[in-house]
Amino acid sequence: MLPTLPLLLFLLLLLPVPLSPASPPAVQTCQDFIHCLISGGGGFPSNLIYAPSNPNYSTILESTIRDARFNSTSTPKPSLILTPISTSQIQAAVLCSRRHDFHIRIRSGGHDYEGLSYSYSSHQQTPFPPFAVLDLASFRNVTVNRAEKTAWVQSGAVLGELYYRIAKRSPHLAFPAGVTNTVGVGGHFSGGGFGFLVRKFGLAADNVIDCRGRILDRASMGQDFFWAIRGGGGNTFGIAVAWKIRLVTVPSTVTVFSVVRTIEQNGLDIANKWQSVSSKLPKELSLDLLLTTTNRTKNRATIKIAIFSALFLGKTDKLLNLMQSKFPELGLTGEDCKEMTWLESVVFHGGFPSNATVEALLDRSKNSPLVWTLKYKCKSDFVRGDPIPESALLKMWEKLMEIEPEFGGILMFPWGGEMEEISEFRIPFPHRGGNLYMIQHMAYWSDEGERHVGWLRELYDLAGDYVSREPRSAYVNYRDLDIGMNGEEEEGYERARVWGEKYFGKNFERLVRVKTAVDPENLFRNEQSVPPLPRGIRSQRIAAGSQFDRCTL
Repeated sequence: MLPTLPLLLFLLLLLPVPLSPASPPAVQTCQDFIHCLISGGGGFPSNLIYAPSNPNYSTILESTIRDARFNSTSTPKPSLILTPISTSQIQAAVLCSRRHDFHIRIRSGGHDYEGLSYSYSSHQQTPFPPFAVLDLASFRNVTVNRAEKTAWVQSGAVLGELYYRIAKRSPHLAFPAGVTNTVGVGGHFSGGGFGFLVRKFGLAADNVIDCRGRILDRASMGQDFFWAIRGGGGNTFGIAVAWKIRLVTVPSTVTVFSVVRTIEQNGLDIANKWQSVSSKLPKELSLDLLLTTTNRTKNRATIKIAIFSALFLGKTDKLLNLMQSKFPELGLTGEDCKEMTWLESVVFHGGFPSNATVEALLDRSKNSPLVWTLKYKCKSDFVRGDPIPESALLKMWEKLMEIEPEFGGILMFPWGGEMEEISEFRIPFPHRGGNLYMIQHMAYWSDEGERHVGWLRELYDLAGDYVSREPRSAYVNYRDLDIGMNGEEEEGYERARVWGEKYFGKNFERLVRVKTAVDPENLFRNEQSVPPLPRGIRSQRIAAGSQFDRCTL
């Protein structure tokens, strides 16, 4: 049975707003917003509203903060946390937000790399306004239709819950999305989403097939609107309460491995070969590479290691034959390989203890599976055309030997396969054909100070000559405010183009037109949300979009 309201998109499109108000809105107080929620027709229960004076406020706020960098006394914190349990309460929050000009931010799983789902950037030049966090943690239903090979999943569910519910209905069904079990579905799908099945089945957002609800569904919202919400970034076009997804078929037995090669074991040569081979392997095999270090002493690490991790949709004997033919340099053996179910492979690659069971995927706490007490910063790149020269790869690896972060790494995800065959315009995520692999530059640390972020920026700069350029592409789900932030309305569009074209390429302009049509007052926004066009140029720019579907305007 489908959820009663599988997708609601509460937008200014549904709440008539004049494009040119007669006078600017008056400054409203937090108390006005609360009164609207509880007594002004909103019907929002007071026990689901948490102010800083509430003893449970900090527990609720910190429950899904995954980066300790944004859990300090200097972090901008919400004036209120709203924890709705019904779709009508979400609608009330949006109505009152618009009525009282009180900003809300939407939190699904709390994995935003810059903390923008529950905070403001501390790098903003102007003081941040009061705001509320709308926490979707109670919206966690997953309904699987085994015969149809589809599922409805609510945005507050995390990936571990989604995978577990799918596999328990059928061990032959799966879904192509990320590795970390505590990532929220809403934000993940909104930015694209990928994992070990990406080369076979594409992104998570490629496999979102419908939206249904009493307010808007795929047909009534229009194709451009439906296109935009699948990869155009979260907290931009509305609130997606649930998604209908296409499930994929996997064999009953898959094979995994994770092998380590030091530089003394020809790790550099093997890593260099990986650059040319990994995107050309059969779709059934995804082979990631992590360059990092170990054996840290007081001043620096002393051992460079390359970790090759894989998922193969098949059994060990076939994998060994394939690797011997395509990538013998790795020296893979049968002892390196483990056969298991697809669901067990998610646990294997998810950073859990070796004795963890599949039920560990249901643990949404901050104790699973990574160390969320650490601060971290990540940056992304795409390598197109030619691999990084071996000499440059070595320089990047040498940079990892410095002691600055407690953990630093260069994680490389191979593209090719299905990603080579999907058009860059199919959804807003444009990074398709011609990309060999994607990079995630990472730094984790526990002490105070910005020097670790500076170290990561230096690592990022080392790669600059060898990755995509004009623009230097980035992945929106690895949000990085270093590449730009929005400004005030009249300058916001031009400033947003700087970071927007890095994330969305040629799709950025289409996203802006959709945003202008469905949310012209920019109710749903953050420091890196797609902005509407400035009022003065709206009509001609929207008219210039020859293929633009005006949704339901």
